[in-house]
Amino acid sequence: MMNASEFDTQFRDRLNALATSNLSDALDSLGIAHCAVAGITPRWGRTKVVGRAVTIKMTAAGAVPARAHLGIDAIAHSQPGDVIVIDNRGDLHNNCWGEILALGAKLQGVSGVVVDGAARDVDACEAFGFPVHARGTVPITARGRIVQEDWNVPVRLGDAPVRPGDVIVADVNGVIVIPIERLPEVVTAAEAIMAKENAMLEAMRAGESILEVDRRFNYENMLRQK
Repeated sequence: MMNASEFDTQFRDRLNALATSNLSDALDSLGIAHCAVAGITPRWGRTKVVGRAVTIKMTAAGAVPARAHLGIDAIAHSQPGDVIVIDNRGDLHNNCWGEILALGAKLQGVSGVVVDGAARDVDACEAFGFPVHARGTVPITARGRIVQEDWNVPVRLGDAPVRPGDVIVADVNGVIVIPIERLPEVVTAAEAIMAKENAMLEAMRAGESILEVDRRFNYENMLRQK
């Protein structure tokens, strides 16, 4: 598995320069399916989160014994730049992330949290600058409602499988999950797509019509699988 130093040195800046739309197109062009997640967006501002996944799986209270407060182990074992990923099955009624966890994660160096479900205390998270990407916001506590089933295990965000160490990129458009073993080719493909789209934009700004640009750059076929 790629360690934090290798990821930061080789890929963090490159991923920060790419939108999730670039990465989604790259994944399509490479035939890598079920890696884009819609509906999980910033709960405040226009934050962007990039990092390796540290996962948490939630379930209903009473389904399994509650061995620890949710998130504590994942936060404590995260490395700077990691992303906490919480699989709460899209539950919009029960919170599974709030102010205390967010501050603990920020002090640990975690770059943000991505929740397939709801969070709370997002005003406090904004005040101290911790990115929270989730499906919704609620005021309700998790206590007595949901518990952490496990952590550092394979989970899902929507239909996207997420393994510990896979790469997460989340912005205002949604979330991308990149299998860690495919990261180099995905980033390279996304950079090529972004460069082509930037060239198209510049051509239109220079006066070329959209029909001419579309024809010259063969836009319709730019994502043809390789």
